[in-house]
Amino acid sequence: MKLMTFTAPTPAQALKAAQRECGEDALVGSTKQIRKRSISQPALYEVVVAIEDTPVKKRKSRKESVTAKEDDSGAKDSVNSSDDVLLNISEAARQISEIANVSQPRKRPRVKVEVDEEAAVLSGGVELDELKAIKGELLKLTDKVKLIQNMVWEEKRPAGSGTLPPEFAEIYRLAKSSGMDPLHLDEIMRLTLEHMPIQMRSSTQTVRRYFKTLLRKMVPVRLERELVPPQKKILMLVGPTGVGKTTTLAKLAARYAYMMEKKYKVGIITLDTYRIGAVEQLMQYAKMMRIGIEAVVDPPEFITALQTLSHMDIILIDTVGSSQYDKEKIEKLQQFLSTHTDVGIDVSLVMGAPTKLEDLRAIYSNFSILGIDTLIFTKLDETRGYGNIFSLVYETEKPVSYLSTGQEVPDDLMCADSDYLVESLLESGSLKGGK
Repeated sequence: MKLMTFTAPTPAQALKAAQRECGEDALVGSTKQIRKRSISQPALYEVVVAIEDTPVKKRKSRKESVTAKEDDSGAKDSVNSSDDVLLNISEAARQISEIANVSQPRKRPRVKVEVDEEAAVLSGGVELDELKAIKGELLKLTDKVKLIQNMVWEEKRPAGSGTLPPEFAEIYRLAKSSGMDPLHLDEIMRLTLEHMPIQMRSSTQTVRRYFKTLLRKMVPVRLERELVPPQKKILMLVGPTGVGKTTTLAKLAARYAYMMEKKYKVGIITLDTYRIGAVEQLMQYAKMMRIGIEAVVDPPEFITALQTLSHMDIILIDTVGSSQYDKEKIEKLQQFLSTHTDVGIDVSLVMGAPTKLEDLRAIYSNFSILGIDTLIFTKLDETRGYGNIFSLVYETEKPVSYLSTGQEVPDDLMCADSDYLVESLLESGSLKGGK
């Protein structure tokens, strides 16, 4: 067995050169960066591969394979097979291609360790120390793949972001794939590098923990507070069509009236008289919860409805959904708000979590004439990327008050929790709802 070295500006290019020269039977001994990228010159990566002196068409038995390895003691000393995991070069090339977006395979390729056929099936007589050895080799393989991912980070990191430690690669990919604005993500990275102690940067876990702390600070929340008589609360829900304002209002009504430690007297006003179905749905909810409800069509009726429900602790106002570009409907809502000044009305803008960041920005911008106090996000169960929420809140500096995680009334509603959002953003598992 002999060793050959290949260098290239990227790991993928070096592996491709090795594959062209040595074929797919060559084994990867090591992959490392030998020169960092600078303004004047590109990065340089080195791939060391091992090839058989005499090509073998197919592997024989386990005994013959072990004998061949023992005869070539010089190759063992050079490659140090006890410390390095040898990878099939074609599989490693496909793995690197996926990481660096060189190619786009339909399925995620698996990087496999070169083992004999007999060792692939573990029989009942395998000793415990052999199982431990296999586990150790798999752990080494995982470390090697992560090392390759971190090296590829040198190519993928945004221009102008400066030198970022490879330990940041995984956290950057997770945050970017969540839909967060790249400018905001770069800003968080910059703050992390400025304030994070150097001794903490060498560990991926500490980087992840510190990054979570910064993300939590990006999401201000409006906590529920107990009303002390004669305090009252009037909350109006506004937002585009189809985001679930009526369902969210029903959840809030049930929460305030029955689910909190202190039970409040709740009343409902609906301005959504354009849709008969919406009025009937809300009427049904109110009947089931034994809550008073008033339907109004113009500002004078709105004042009368507020006076009728003045003995309530909390009044919830449902509004007609409208496109963020339908300025006429939004201005009509503003007329309702301007007719009542005795008691302040909190305006919550309701938006769907799956909405693209660009559309969230347009929604907030056009509804902002109503004087937005808080944000409510619905349909969190319909997406796994919450980066758009982080970016919008970061830009608007408006607190989040509630999160809707499903259609069930009244269960699928939770008070805004920055920890929940951060964990959901960075974890790829199933949504863990809170109530």
